[in-house]
Amino acid sequence: MPPADSGRRDREERSVALRVILASIGSAGDVHPFVAVALGLRDRGHLVSVATNPYFAPLLDRLGLPLLPVGTAEQFDEAIAHPALWRQFRAFGVLATIIRYSTPMLHRIVKEEAAKGDIAVVAHPLAFGARVAHETLGVPLVTLHLAPSSIWSLRKPPIPSQWIGSIDAWPRLARRLFLGLGDRLADRALAPSLNRFRAEFGLAPARHVASRWWNSPQCAIGLFPDWFAAPQPDWPSQLSLTGFPLYDEQGVSQVPSDLEVFLGEAETAGDPPIVFAPGSSNRQAKRFFAAAAEACQRLGRRGVLLTRYAEQLPSRLPREVRHASYAPFGAVFPRAAALVHHGGIGTAAQALAAGRPQLVMPMTFDQPDNAARLVGLGVARMLAPARFSGTNVARQLSALLEDDLVRRRCTEIAHRFDSNDAIARTCDLIEASIT
Repeated sequence: MPPADSGRRDREERSVALRVILASIGSAGDVHPFVAVALGLRDRGHLVSVATNPYFAPLLDRLGLPLLPVGTAEQFDEAIAHPALWRQFRAFGVLATIIRYSTPMLHRIVKEEAAKGDIAVVAHPLAFGARVAHETLGVPLVTLHLAPSSIWSLRKPPIPSQWIGSIDAWPRLARRLFLGLGDRLADRALAPSLNRFRAEFGLAPARHVASRWWNSPQCAIGLFPDWFAAPQPDWPSQLSLTGFPLYDEQGVSQVPSDLEVFLGEAETAGDPPIVFAPGSSNRQAKRFFAAAAEACQRLGRRGVLLTRYAEQLPSRLPREVRHASYAPFGAVFPRAAALVHHGGIGTAAQALAAGRPQLVMPMTFDQPDNAARLVGLGVARMLAPARFSGTNVARQLSALLEDDLVRRRCTEIAHRFDSNDAIARTCDLIEASIT
């Protein structure tokens, strides 16, 4: 990686700003890091726009970031309401639907923007249209990986399920066979519509889509630190790690006033709440919140339930449990006793930065792998969805809150964020790779 001041020297020497599209496919956990990078690049004088679903138009409008719409808000709502989205392996069918419509749309957006002048794209791995544009139009491309599970390794394979926690201890042949099977299944789910689109340009079918192809051959960046996921010898040679972006809408979104009062009362009483957050787009968390409310009651603790979908909450909450549609995690998590969440990388990173113990209920995508890494760091416990009951949650939280070793480990990890310059380092790498 170039020295930190090399990016500044390059910017001083450059007289023309870069035009960059930040392209992300997915929920707020996928879009927020790209917003953070977009703001970082804009602060350096570059002309940026964000290609994503119009569901995020209100946020981008508040930030003054131009939106290049990919799909419709109705398609976003349909995807997050799909019953398979939070099911192990079945979720890839939902992704396939998103890829089917987003790939040609994103390619068209990049083509139209490229016709106006030089353009570069910084893309989510699932933004397949950006990779095809790189191949057909020669547009510079940087891939941003949000979690280590999207980087395949035979040396240390990502953990695909909470029931397969020891895969890196398997014999090498067993790991190779397992990863090969996963590679073929990913191709079967994600590649058909992609390859039909590629055929329109006379491109050969893409293979090993989720293990190799979705990485830009030019530059790939992991938005997590090496202490969370140590680089492996068989990771892509063009991959660099920068750190967690920690973007949570602070500055444009506030802690709701009633929640602020509740948190203030908790601080005065010396009784910080347990915060429960099952994912910004999780519309199937009814059992999660029922268990959360019961656990708070059993423990006699205050609780905060975070969800935009209030219909999932119990009809009556315990007296000392509050609901909020949204609050910036960076403003709430440091005031909590513990965090209970789904294992999404953005939530996990904010909990690490806050120095609070975590109880993780992983379901699919990157969540099982993130959960295993949190447990390995000594800051978390894991509870499978099938065992996520009020009794079990209360038992696990009680053990976490009484564990002095966990408390010390949380504090130690939090200090690693004291000089977090992930966005600056990411922008340096982007500038170096596309100029």
